[in-house]
Amino acid sequence: MKRTMPAPWTLIPDADLSARNTFGVAARAPLLAEVHDPAALPGLFTDPRFDAGRAMVLGGGSNLLFAADPDGPLVALAAGGMRIVGDDGRNVVVRFDAGASWHGCVMWSLAQGLGGLENLALIPGTAGAAPIQNIGAYGVEVGEHVVAVEAFDTRSRAMLRFTGDECGFAYRDSRFKREPDRYIVTAVELALSRDAEPRLDYAGIRDELAAMGVDAPTPALVAEAVVRLRRRKLPDPAVVGNAGSFFKNPIVPAPVAQALAAGHPGLPVYRGDGEGTRKLSAAWLIEACGWKGYRDGDAGVSAQHALVLVNHGGATGAQLLALARRIAASVQERFGVPLEPEPRIVGASW
Repeated sequence: MKRTMPAPWTLIPDADLSARNTFGVAARAPLLAEVHDPAALPGLFTDPRFDAGRAMVLGGGSNLLFAADPDGPLVALAAGGMRIVGDDGRNVVVRFDAGASWHGCVMWSLAQGLGGLENLALIPGTAGAAPIQNIGAYGVEVGEHVVAVEAFDTRSRAMLRFTGDECGFAYRDSRFKREPDRYIVTAVELALSRDAEPRLDYAGIRDELAAMGVDAPTPALVAEAVVRLRRRKLPDPAVVGNAGSFFKNPIVPAPVAQALAAGHPGLPVYRGDGEGTRKLSAAWLIEACGWKGYRDGDAGVSAQHALVLVNHGGATGAQLLALARRIAASVQERFGVPLEPEPRIVGASW
């Protein structure tokens, strides 16, 4: 009997996206392509049913706001493998397929006895989205560990491999984010270690470990502390729709930060992306403007964390975007500091 090979992709017309974005806002795509094998991407982009010129990549939907329906097809990668591809006994290179759950990747690496990603535990989304956003938390960015990113270039219709240096990582940024939808990340390779020194200097981690009774922290225990912190400070998207931190922490010239700190005692100020810049706490600025816990209909700001916009049930993406703009305008007016959104906004510009 001749065996029938599974189709490399599945096409879903008029796809409902409400369960595919963590804000839980209603949206529909004219077509959604679920790709089971990244090697099939060149074929998909020549399929006459697929409008390749307007295609957009969809990961876990955790860093996305649908302010309107997308006007072209979406591509979602389903492959979620995790494996070791290099090992010298101490230093290890792991490979994650783009469709893998990021938190699942972190926990898998810890189960292999590998450190380096523990501070990035419980960040929602997929492994493929991690290098695009250069996700970071508690003093660590994923770009620090990236050895290579493999991606499909929708222009040349070729599979490419970028070294970490070629990814152009910056604060919550990368070459992939700067050219949205040109590259479809299919896999990421990361350098980890069996004897990594835990990063404990970011605010809250040492205190949480102390509360856990830990005096000799391992990467797994640091991950547990991070998970406890995030669950306490951030709302669960499964309970109330949100995309985590909505705004980036603004980076300003050092003299500007110094003047703001002098006029506003308590404003947290951190080192920026160089000696001449400083990073300000967007959450502090927003809370100082009175937005924490604010609600306008079903669009609101979390009472747990001022950086998190929430959908209490029936908010539209347009309503959440309007609220975000009001928040940014108030911070600009009071402090003279512009805020930029972290999530990608579909159907509108910032």
